[in-house]
Amino acid sequence: MVHMFVLFCLCRLVGVFAGTDAVKSVSVTEGDSVSLNSGVTDMMNEDLILWRFGDENTLIAQINVMTGSITVYDDVLDGRFRDRLKLDDQTGSLTITHTTTEHTGDYKLQTNSGRKSFSLTVFTRLPVPVIIRYCSSSSSSNCLLLCSVLNVSVATLSWYAGISVLSSISVCDLSISLSLPLEVEYQDKNTYSCVLNNPISNQTTHLDIHTLCHTCAEGHAPCCDSVEAVLRLVVTALMGVASATAVVLLVNDVRASRG
Repeated sequence: MVHMFVLFCLCRLVGVFAGTDAVKSVSVTEGDSVSLNSGVTDMMNEDLILWRFGDENTLIAQINVMTGSITVYDDVLDGRFRDRLKLDDQTGSLTITHTTTEHTGDYKLQTNSGRKSFSLTVFTRLPVPVIIRYCSSSSSSNCLLLCSVLNVSVATLSWYAGISVLSSISVCDLSISLSLPLEVEYQDKNTYSCVLNNPISNQTTHLDIHTLCHTCAEGHAPCCDSVEAVLRLVVTALMGVASATAVVLLVNDVRASRG
């Protein structure tokens, strides 16, 4: 029997502006480069090309076509764009390299031809979900599993049976840890996977039932470790170091799911 646990998160994804045709939404994964296309085809028709960022319309780059000079303003906004901006001298298009989440926001282009607006969303790189088995204080003839990830934002963690979603939990705009339980029979022949995804990427871990959901040879009893001990291994796998704080958070999640 599959344990159904669904938590829905209602949130506004950054970069989605329903009903605003003039704003082009662009998404990129943190660390990658992204280009905002100016649409300019003939620089001889332009005098100045100006790029601004954020609610304050801070000038971050410009091309003076008359003098042929290109200027990027590295020191504005606490230097978040330092050594990251490139302007195409043939089109005026703006490229942001080595992106971080600080570059998420609205970009505005001003030329003689008109104005264009872009909404850029920079998503953090997704970690690989870790699946563990845990023991419950209540008697259960099924295998109890937990899929966990640490420090994610604007993402959804889901259990799948084949291509069907069994349960999911989402986080919006915060960096927190997610855990999602699953209960299966020991002889279950279905194919299960745990998937972490955001609008542009995903990470998948496939469940090996034969490895995790085995019984101890003696008495054919369920064979698994305590929740606390196993979760310490999860933290080590996810972060590379043991984090007592993260362990406590995950232990609380499991205890809450056990009721």
